[in-house]
Amino acid sequence: MVSSPHEAMHRIFQQYPDLFSGVSEVLGIDFPTPASITVLPNDLTETSPVERRVDTLLRLDPEDGEPLLLAVEAQGGKNPDKPASWAYYASYMLNKYRLQPLLLVVCQDRATAEWAAREVSFGPRQWPLLTLRPLVAGPHNMPVITDPATVRKDLALATLSAITHATHPDAGAILKSMTTVLRDTPQNIADPIVELIAQGLGKHPTAHLWRKLVAVDLSFYKSDLSEEIRDEGRAEGRAEGRAEDVLHILKVRGMDIPEAVRERVTGCTDLEILRHWLERAVTAPTAVEIFEDE
Repeated sequence: MVSSPHEAMHRIFQQYPDLFSGVSEVLGIDFPTPASITVLPNDLTETSPVERRVDTLLRLDPEDGEPLLLAVEAQGGKNPDKPASWAYYASYMLNKYRLQPLLLVVCQDRATAEWAAREVSFGPRQWPLLTLRPLVAGPHNMPVITDPATVRKDLALATLSAITHATHPDAGAILKSMTTVLRDTPQNIADPIVELIAQGLGKHPTAHLWRKLVAVDLSFYKSDLSEEIRDEGRAEGRAEGRAEDVLHILKVRGMDIPEAVRERVTGCTDLEILRHWLERAVTAPTAVEIFEDE
């Protein structure tokens, strides 16, 4: 199943096709700045029943020089079958479009990035026929951007950086720098970035932090995600209030409240369960017995 981080790591290049210029500069590789960029169909299927789709495919046309085909692949982990697929993509693109292909692999963890960056040769050891050499963008080489001024210079690159650094120790500062800038950014520009980062962080713990930052710092935005986050925030607030009511009733009744009970009550976000515990707190002989009939 395709994960949301997988989708975000390559769809960002569809949303911001000129992002590759910033990425290639970070990687220290000199490509001409494209005068135009075209998002191409990603279907590389032949008439055989095997379906093959590159994640994102772009045509980069510089003002001078030959155009390039850029295939962007999001890779969530090591997969021994991928190099052969990537070699297929490259040869197929060359054959179909008669343009030189380039492969960029985007990763969120260093081990996968280093694996993807290896040169892989195909053919006999004595005489390799093909050599695969992808460009790789990941936490090992994307900039850690915690300065809002730097974010403003290139929002697309900063967004990719935030996604690739989902588990970085400074992830909180990275995300805070994004919301600081997005507060002053037109909504039609900010909304796709809010969505891409939420999608890219997936189920990482930083995803919850991002949602809180968006709810607080970008409360005036009306994107689907923003509304969803605010609904969650309101539900969390109601749950916290009801949990406090449960504990307050037990305290007023002079009950000893063990730490395990306190943690279970404050950690619950289900309003219906909390309502039941609230009713039990009025009559239960001990604090523990509010859970008795579960």
